[in-house]
Amino acid sequence: MAEANVHVPAICAEDLERGFLLLSDLGATTYLAALNLANADQLFGDAIDTLIRWQLASREGVLPPYDESLLRRELDLFPEWYLGRHLGITLDPQQSESLQKVFNLILAANLAQPRVYVHRDYMPRNLMVANPNPGVLDFQDAVYGPITYDVASLFKDAFLSWEEERVLDWTVRYWEKAKRVGLPVNADFGAFYRDFEWMGLQRHLKVLGIFARICHRDGKSGYVEDTPRFLSYVRTVALRYTALAPLLRLLDQVGTREPVVGRAV
Repeated sequence: MAEANVHVPAICAEDLERGFLLLSDLGATTYLAALNLANADQLFGDAIDTLIRWQLASREGVLPPYDESLLRRELDLFPEWYLGRHLGITLDPQQSESLQKVFNLILAANLAQPRVYVHRDYMPRNLMVANPNPGVLDFQDAVYGPITYDVASLFKDAFLSWEEERVLDWTVRYWEKAKRVGLPVNADFGAFYRDFEWMGLQRHLKVLGIFARICHRDGKSGYVEDTPRFLSYVRTVALRYTALAPLLRLLDQVGTREPVVGRAV
């Protein structure tokens, strides 16, 4: 990432035998803390430029592949942890088959995208207001996968929501810049935005499962407070595409169920 001119912590000294690293300090102000309506265009503009620089450096075989196996394991967190553990729902065979068919459609859309380096959690909580801006953290799970993944992470955040008009505008800005420098984005913005939304859908279903797992396995209940945000992201996309109607029906069927641990929001 540093070779691609991405501002990441520098390793000043290391003692791996004892488990120590001395890193440069990227400050204490995250994008999540700093973002507001007045500065969002500037901060996200910097984040877009940084993301594009890293994507331009992409080479196959350097990072683990974000392949079907990994993408599917992530999707399976939704029925296992969100539906099963958090809501206490066991899908009947018909519901399970219907959900898996939707998962197959999502994965096919994701895997059809061009591949680049993927941070995998490129969101305001992991970006620091710094000079040069932004500083980038939490990249240990980086992979080589779909080009829209980090774009969706950035603009449809786990802890911060924006009006769709602004998300659309920022996505257009990324797409125009990416196309100008030769990144393999779809030449048609409508098709690119569909890829963006279906990639976001994979991430949001995964995160619903992850947040439920953090709550029930690790005893950290705060994360499930953002469940309504992710359900809203999922519903918005499911309403837009006819092929996702079975997912919308499933959400309607389980939407009134109380969490096993009681209502968290």
